[in-house]
Amino acid sequence: MASTRTDQKQNVTISLSRQVLKKARILAARRETSISGLLAQEIEALVGEQEAYERAEKQAMTLLQNGFHLGGLAPAERDELHER
Repeated sequence: MASTRTDQKQNVTISLSRQVLKKARILAARRETSISGLLAQEIEALVGEQEAYERAEKQAMTLLQNGFHLGGLAPAERDELHER
């Protein structure tokens, strides 16, 4: 499969305290990945969650704008209600 521009990876540099870096190495080793792999997985999950939230929000707003048919009939006219 040919690689498209969106499939290409790009390096990112971050700064972490030594204490956090040490714990991150341990966590990554427990998950059998690298710190880079660990960060990539977490960032991809965050982005995916955000995209899912935005899709759900858009769908909910569409439903609200269209309204819901809850059954029943058209409301009676005022005169019909007050006939004697």
